[in-house]
Amino acid sequence: MSADRLARQILWSRLIAVVEEQAKTLMKTAFSATVREAGDLSAAVFDRHGRMLAQARTGTPGHVNCTAIAARHFLNAFPAAGMAEGDHYLTNDPWLASGHLHDITVFSPVFRRGVLIGFFACTCHQVDIGGLGMGPDARSVHEEGLYIPIMPLARGGVVDAHLMRLIRANVRTPDEIEGDILSYVTANEFSAARLNAMLDEFALAHIEALADDIVSTSEAGTRAAIAALPHGRWRNHMRIDGYDAPVDLVATLVIDETGLLVDLEGTSPASPRGINLVLNYTQAYVGYGVRAAIAPEIPNNHGSLLPVRVVAPPGCILNVQRPAPVAARHIIGQFLPELVLGCFAELLPDLIPAEGAAANWGLQLRGRGERGPFNILFFNAGGSGARPSRDGLSATAFPSGIRSIPVEICEAVAPIVIHRKELRPDSGGAGRWRGGLGQTVEVGTRDGAGFELFAVFDRVDYPARGRAGGEPGAPGLVALDTGESLRPKGLQAIPAGRRVRVDLPGGGGFGPPEGRPADRQAQDVAQGYVTGGLS
Repeated sequence: MSADRLARQILWSRLIAVVEEQAKTLMKTAFSATVREAGDLSAAVFDRHGRMLAQARTGTPGHVNCTAIAARHFLNAFPAAGMAEGDHYLTNDPWLASGHLHDITVFSPVFRRGVLIGFFACTCHQVDIGGLGMGPDARSVHEEGLYIPIMPLARGGVVDAHLMRLIRANVRTPDEIEGDILSYVTANEFSAARLNAMLDEFALAHIEALADDIVSTSEAGTRAAIAALPHGRWRNHMRIDGYDAPVDLVATLVIDETGLLVDLEGTSPASPRGINLVLNYTQAYVGYGVRAAIAPEIPNNHGSLLPVRVVAPPGCILNVQRPAPVAARHIIGQFLPELVLGCFAELLPDLIPAEGAAANWGLQLRGRGERGPFNILFFNAGGSGARPSRDGLSATAFPSGIRSIPVEICEAVAPIVIHRKELRPDSGGAGRWRGGLGQTVEVGTRDGAGFELFAVFDRVDYPARGRAGGEPGAPGLVALDTGESLRPKGLQAIPAGRRVRVDLPGGGGFGPPEGRPADRQAQDVAQGYVTGGLS
């Protein structure tokens, strides 16, 4: 390695450390448990042209890759020439940022000796943003909460007090929202200071050369990975539950001399309910699926995302137009990497796993306890699909990447009791390699009072499919503790004295069950699986 390349590698490692600190700062200063405990966020650094250079590891592809797209929208609305030190900008516009009103993106310029050298941005989930709440019930985005266009949050280090009053007046938990937004400003400002300290240490005036190297190297690596694949067309179709009718997701993967394209023609039309996706959120998750298949080792940034083209017909459920409802867009979006991986299954049979639970089952509960109103969201993961050479992972989210909030934290921040949270035996699909297990979660209020459930769950009607002869995983279930079924989507009142029980879906199996290794069968029985993973 040349001295120049070695220096670039050191600078790259330091840049990663800066964005990791940005994410840690968010998690240490945020008020909401979804950011503080689950890491439901993105943190990233950009060059002065708005190209994403590096991201923190925590968060979701929907957050990170949408933040990368959002940068150009911020710069279109507020050109860099008009920015000054201490400025910060924000939005939650679904069509410009991360797909629904419940995510706020803060975009902050970085100056060095009076010259703009780049930007830091973060996107974080807000449990409450007013409106109906984070469910699919609305029929328009205007019913779903407070809609903030791209606008200044702070000028010259002074937060816009009028904007903050407006936000506080439109949400149910104003202190938490204001505290969160100020934590995003803090993280971006802290990271700007860290970046300047890094440049001082290496006696650099800017990051231009480093940025060009990161982008060009990542783009070249991704294009080389695409060039190593055969030319052709591969198609995959997946049917999922939808709101009141099944949703068909269709993808055609095209690889030719021009590169790689994923065409989503044939996908179901937009829904009248809030399970729709805007195009940038679709591009974020489809792009992630492609890169997971062909170039997982290449850093995620502007360069590595550039060679992957994604198109979806306007008006389909993956490319809705304003003012369509979009609050629960993740319940469809998190299936897109699985959809894309299915296109690669014939092309890369030794790498592509069976289908998994995919969409995270977030339990959002709202009610009133002894200390006043509460609104809590905590995440739960089903099983991932079995892999070509090993079992799937149990209670492990793919592709979201967010963490489960510990039971103790949930019960400390809201008047609830989580009575059960345990793996669900035999929920993984049988196969030579077994699908990962889902889990069972049962929750109620501490005093037995009634509460509201925002149900946003899928794979109740259509479970994860096995691959190469593997069996499907178990479907999910949403019910009261009495066994009475609840709807898997939509706001529902839970009567006093009752609990909600959810059985999360398992992952699909890989390969014929009769081919399962004998040592694995014995291990299955020893771990208490009723069928030993064979049927």
